[in-house]
Amino acid sequence: MATLSHLIPEVIEIARSSGQLILDIYEKGTFEEFTKSDNTPVTSADLAAHKFVTEQLSKLTPDIPVLSEEDADVSLAERSQWDRYWLVDPLDGTQEFIARSGDFATIIALVENNQPVMGVVYAPMSNLIYFAYQGEGAWKVENNERLPIGIHKHNKSDESISIAVSRRQNLTTITERMDSSWHYNFIPLGSAALKACLVAEGAADCYLRIGPTGEWDTAATQCIVEEAGGKILNTHLQPLTYNEEESLENPNFIVLGDQNLPWGKILK
Repeated sequence: MATLSHLIPEVIEIARSSGQLILDIYEKGTFEEFTKSDNTPVTSADLAAHKFVTEQLSKLTPDIPVLSEEDADVSLAERSQWDRYWLVDPLDGTQEFIARSGDFATIIALVENNQPVMGVVYAPMSNLIYFAYQGEGAWKVENNERLPIGIHKHNKSDESISIAVSRRQNLTTITERMDSSWHYNFIPLGSAALKACLVAEGAADCYLRIGPTGEWDTAATQCIVEEAGGKILNTHLQPLTYNEEESLENPNFIVLGDQNLPWGKILK
């Protein structure tokens, strides 16, 4: 299958434009809020970003299907025919958008043969871009400067581990799953993608997610994290799957930095 890494600049521009659209709505403060069938919130900003990203990706690559969180009611029978598809979360961090914390992003992944091979994350409030393509490294664009990123190599004599956590997560839910002989520093943030990117750029050692997420929440960041030297695994330290189940819901998962740490002992 031919590489599509040459499309990264166009995909970054789509994510950036989507983020600007979301930011315009955010700054005006004029958006509608709805409740989806799974009782999670969605806003008119999510829907506007969904429409924009899916239209733009379909123009960019007319032959590649687009699967978005906001239009994910596609059966496995149909999806299983896809060797390659775009997987999108138009607005990752909807609750943070509503709460006006600023921690939200547009995330776009390209999945081939059930594995993410391209990931782009754009955080409009900080104007940060993270991106990667399988085999070509992971990168961050800040202040128009493109910088390579990589996971933090942990000093094993330091029994302190930094964990990216949700602003809304009960920390007991996290600590009860971690070995008590280590000391943990918590870094609160909103968007799941941005927390994973903290690990990828070496600003956190791990991100443990307990609670419901979809495959669109992890695909782009899995590519970025893996190209940076880390991994995203379920809490039994097994790989996540993509487009292999009828349900697109992820298990609880952990984003790991330094693979030389004894994660099997650290994580209960």
